[in-house]
Amino acid sequence: MSGGFDCDVLIVGGGPTGVTLASLLARHGVGVIVAEKEADIFPLPRAAHIDHEGMRILQEAGAAEAVMATSRSADAYEFRNARGKVLMAFSGAAGIGPGGWPVANMIHQPSVEAALRAALAGRAPDALRSGWEMHSFAEDAAGVTATFATPQGERTLRARYLVGADGARSPVRKACGITFEDLGFEEPWLVVDVLVDDPARLPTANLQICDPARPTTCVLMGEGRHRWEFMILPGETPEQVSAPANVERLLAPWNVAGAVRIERTAVYTFRARIAQNWRQGRVLLAGDAAHQTPPFAGQGMCSGLRDAANLAWKLAAVTKGEADDTLLDTYQPERAPNLRATIDMAIMMGRMVCTTSRRGAWMRDAKLGLAKALGKLPDGPPAYPPLSAGAILAGTPGAGSYFPQFTGTAGERLDDALGEGFWLIDRRDTATARLGPFGADIARWLAAHGAEAVLVRPDRYVFGTGTAAALEKAWAARLSGA
Repeated sequence: MSGGFDCDVLIVGGGPTGVTLASLLARHGVGVIVAEKEADIFPLPRAAHIDHEGMRILQEAGAAEAVMATSRSADAYEFRNARGKVLMAFSGAAGIGPGGWPVANMIHQPSVEAALRAALAGRAPDALRSGWEMHSFAEDAAGVTATFATPQGERTLRARYLVGADGARSPVRKACGITFEDLGFEEPWLVVDVLVDDPARLPTANLQICDPARPTTCVLMGEGRHRWEFMILPGETPEQVSAPANVERLLAPWNVAGAVRIERTAVYTFRARIAQNWRQGRVLLAGDAAHQTPPFAGQGMCSGLRDAANLAWKLAAVTKGEADDTLLDTYQPERAPNLRATIDMAIMMGRMVCTTSRRGAWMRDAKLGLAKALGKLPDGPPAYPPLSAGAILAGTPGAGSYFPQFTGTAGERLDDALGEGFWLIDRRDTATARLGPFGADIARWLAAHGAEAVLVRPDRYVFGTGTAAALEKAWAARLSGA
């Protein structure tokens, strides 16, 4: 690396967000190092779900097939009251979403991380530095210099940019003095992960039990695993709730004794928070370092993957001299509205589940019953809002929307056919060999938007529509900061 730099981008944190970002950057030819303080992957489950868009990002990162090999699909996602009545249900989890993968995929996080690390090793064999704990960093006009405690003693690395993907307690965020905006949700829950010996005795749907006596979650995980989550009630301590005898009592109504073995119990506080700034000079935040969402919408890991996809192409363009540094200023304005909608959905679900007042639960049930009778209940999670500001050609049809990954009759996927980078697709291209089996679908997309051409960004959001010449000119202007 010239100019005294050890890499273009230094990522602190080797979890799913950090390693995905590294793999995407390596695919773009960017020099990257990931410093992870732990020696090995955390061996126990954490995140449980990746959606179709997250799987598409893992596809680009080179890990999707390995992740799918151990993932499972739930029959439905149901919210039930204390009597077992279904208040609201989402179906279609096994259907193919706009990202070209199943809508909902229940996963085992250590397996996901192993697949991501294997993919990164194939692209950048020396990128991951395990057992490296950051002590400090200093920024100057040209880059960032960070010092680490490592198994070989203190080491210093210099990079053009530093990304803190180092979790909710993020030392990078704290060192920058960046504070959180608290979105008003904080609830402690007991998480019980189990290994499954007799799957026939377990639910096949993901369940939220909206019981004021004990709000409870029951969800599938990756192959061979299941999870229960129990809300900790006022007056209870984490130690009381997580005692083995109490865990056995909490599981008793599910009649799974002998069908499961407890893998671990842990107490988590579910929070909703967004960092005030995701960029400070040459330092950026991603994943839990930038935001935390309650788990009820299954969007925690997915949000970090979206951060990685948004940030990767922009850092690649800037570090390779293809774009002005101001392109990085579009990161938070693009991601934050989507993230807020995600958190709002999770909080809505969480408040629906976490009601501990019997009167409040009765009112909730009545309200949902009326909405169901009137046909006003959603049958699936809402589509999150398109990009409304940032690196888009605002005002053109489809600008900021998510461009679908069409699939061919033999299972071919659009992204594999067209490759990395941005796509400029003209209506005339749809009948050519370049687009092959995807031409008809893209022609329909263009017709639906009344467009002659579309420019699709590397993260597969639409920059804009119009004529090919006008789009190419607008794209170049946006990258240059004009």
